[in-house]
Amino acid sequence: MSLDLEGKVALVTGAGRGIGRAIALEFAKRGANVVVNYNKSADAAQTLVKEIEALGRKAAAMQADVSDFKQAEALIKFAVDTLGNLDILVNNAGITKDTLIMMMSETDWDAVLNTNLKSTFNCSKAAVKHMMRKRYGRIINIASVAGQMGNAGQTNYSASKGGQIAFTKALAREVATRNITVNALAPGFVDTEILDAMTPEILEAALKMVPMGRKGKAEEIAYAASFLASEQAGYITGQVLGVDGGMAMM
Repeated sequence: MSLDLEGKVALVTGAGRGIGRAIALEFAKRGANVVVNYNKSADAAQTLVKEIEALGRKAAAMQADVSDFKQAEALIKFAVDTLGNLDILVNNAGITKDTLIMMMSETDWDAVLNTNLKSTFNCSKAAVKHMMRKRYGRIINIASVAGQMGNAGQTNYSASKGGQIAFTKALAREVATRNITVNALAPGFVDTEILDAMTPEILEAALKMVPMGRKGKAEEIAYAASFLASEQAGYITGQVLGVDGGMAMM
């Protein structure tokens, strides 16, 4: 059986580019209608909508800063009102503001925790209300290997991603009886704009930590997300699936 998502409605936060874009596109290829959330990447989001529609699926884009609860709540309502349902939520929106803690500002700490972790709470809280009523849902949180291992210069990012992992396990216990699964993906070094900020020397050193010796592809994260969103993964909840080339073997 293929991992089809025919007729499902998915919402992907931070879907204008990178991993979020790849997930939204892969879901559409598998039959899902998709709401594309973005904060600043309006042109990229509209381009993605057109690509999804070209596949014969329904798509819509909405700007929302999901670190703000009211905007996150409005986004969930938009998804249900526009596409008639919400089966799958992917909490992907995230940022980095890397530096050693001695130089990290409170502003940078708060920005990363709010964008990466608080947004997961905001969107999940709003989505669960809808999913509980229809007794079905898939919530997938895009965490990181940094939330499992820690990473120097990323105390804020590692804390936010570790928080997402703990949130995943707690929420999974709360909603399991309503046929709602909650899982996390923990990507490693994935070939996106975040890696572009690394110098070649730092990237080379980082890749030495990866047993497979290469960067991951956004599409590889999307394939894993498609599995967790599928009917075949209906008995999997509260889990963290590493897509990291073997970095965090646990």
